[in-house]
Amino acid sequence: MASNQTPTENPDALLSLIERVKQNYQAPPPAPPKRGKQRDFSARSFLLLAVVAVTLRTFRDSELHKLLKKDERLRKALEFERLPHRTTIGRRLVGMVPEAEQQIALLGQVIVEQVTPTEDQTEVSAVDGRMYKAQGPRWHKKDRLKGLVPAGLRNVDTESTWSKSGYRGWVQGYRLTLQGLVFPFPVPIFAAWRPNGHNEAHVATEALNTGAFKVTDVLLGDETFGKGGFPEVYRQAGGLVLAPQLLPKERRSWKDDLYAYRKETIELLFQRVTQTADLKECKVKGEGRNGAFVLASVWLYQICFLADYREGKPIAHIKDHLDYARWRIPSG
Repeated sequence: MASNQTPTENPDALLSLIERVKQNYQAPPPAPPKRGKQRDFSARSFLLLAVVAVTLRTFRDSELHKLLKKDERLRKALEFERLPHRTTIGRRLVGMVPEAEQQIALLGQVIVEQVTPTEDQTEVSAVDGRMYKAQGPRWHKKDRLKGLVPAGLRNVDTESTWSKSGYRGWVQGYRLTLQGLVFPFPVPIFAAWRPNGHNEAHVATEALNTGAFKVTDVLLGDETFGKGGFPEVYRQAGGLVLAPQLLPKERRSWKDDLYAYRKETIELLFQRVTQTADLKECKVKGEGRNGAFVLASVWLYQICFLADYREGKPIAHIKDHLDYARWRIPSG
């Protein structure tokens, strides 16, 4: 009986969320054909699986495999023609970072075009980075340089790296660089997942060259984005960078007033994204797997925000979409 239903017949909130994600997926230009055996499953199916993992807080390959095995309606909604092997799930999730970043950038462009500031507001975005603490024990620098994991130090994420911030101190893990709109609401429009030690301004410059990083009238950034050649590169692209060292030294101006919005937007946005998916640190090991899940949480936030924005609903209720889906509450 139930096995004969299509995924859209009386769906629960998780299946409804998956359908909404599908509607926001933008197919990239076809890649040149590769030699050898073609992949059995599409990249979109594994991106959708990452969304399910984030929503259900189920991150291990074996758990995801078991979920697909026992839930045929879910498997069909994700467009898996057959059950992928557990090792296939892990291998494909590792390679999802470029795909997820592309979807975030593409939907970010839609958001920039549709979520416009009012007449008395400037088109402003803000950028910042956040470190995600790796799973497992600390692997210190002296041992890393030797490529040596000390005896008794188990479950180390050897792909993670160290970096330091003035707020959190030294953290072993990975880094998310996020660009978000300031007006009229803070919402992600670009995201990149990189090793912890990567310079955020360099990441933004690379993305600027590919068109993924958005050029707004003004970009608010911390000291990292006010150094080196980034302000000039961004100026040549058509925007103005405001960073602490680029603000007027002698007296306060409109630049200071505008820069004050940074704390109220990009820092608040990181809190909302992490709290919505309850994903504040790494849940598994490895750069690719963690990147797939963290970026999926950003993409989900974009999608749920845009749905509520179009329907005139408060953005404070974005988390409800994931909560209803996690509990598989029947919809409509």
